[in-house]
Amino acid sequence: MWEFEEMTSEEVALLRRRYEPLTDSIRDLIDAALRTDAGDEVVQRATTALDEVTASLRNHQRTGTLGMNLTPDGESVPWGNLGNGLRNPLAPPLVVEYDGPLAAHIDVDLGAAYEGPPGHVHGGYCALVLDHLLGEVASGGSIETVAATGTISLRYQRPTRLGRLRVEASVQKTEGRKIFMAGSIADADGTTVTAEGLFIALRQ
Repeated sequence: MWEFEEMTSEEVALLRRRYEPLTDSIRDLIDAALRTDAGDEVVQRATTALDEVTASLRNHQRTGTLGMNLTPDGESVPWGNLGNGLRNPLAPPLVVEYDGPLAAHIDVDLGAAYEGPPGHVHGGYCALVLDHLLGEVASGGSIETVAATGTISLRYQRPTRLGRLRVEASVQKTEGRKIFMAGSIADADGTTVTAEGLFIALRQ
């Protein structure tokens, strides 16, 4: 059992090196399983092997979820997060790059696991990506300020193609604890979704 509040960043890095390859392999497996045309024998053999691997991991299972943790060094460890969780194979992951104190972007490849309409990203997942980035920027990338979604409105201008996407977000203005945000998703042909959101600073 890990106690992150008692760990140094170096100790967390050791865990990262242990578990990150496993998560990457599972992400690759998800894509392979979705798009395989293998026959009965190959699928049955793969199923048996996966059941054995799952059983071996279940023998070392913690209770509950990974949650959000902080080390004494102030390092955030959101390993189970659906947006950027290092240990969550359903997370692409979403890596935020800051363009300044009030703006940031994400460059991400979304493949078959995120499909809604054929060949396109599920609209609900587009909403998750934008909510994730807007919330991150509203919080300023800081562990000292947490901004929660108050309201968010989305305009779907056209379907978002699977593949390489650019997601952007910026602070428009602040009024006390209220933070007004704007964001967008674009594929190779331009903007597909725009968003406006009101976020509330919960902790300073």
